[in-house]
Amino acid sequence: MNVLVYLIPVSIFLGGLGLAAFFWSIRTRQFDDPQGDAERILTDDYDDHPKE
Repeated sequence: MNVLVYLIPVSIFLGGLGLAAFFWSIRTRQFDDPQGDAERILTDDYDDHPKE
């Protein structure tokens, strides 16, 4: 039971660290690429079939 005194704060800290990293990536627009999505569908470079 004494181990929980250490594990609970460590797990809360690591969860908060991950949450902070997630919000940082959203705030700095790491996932936004509307221009790339618009051009990617028009190219033949990303074909589902393997090249011969």
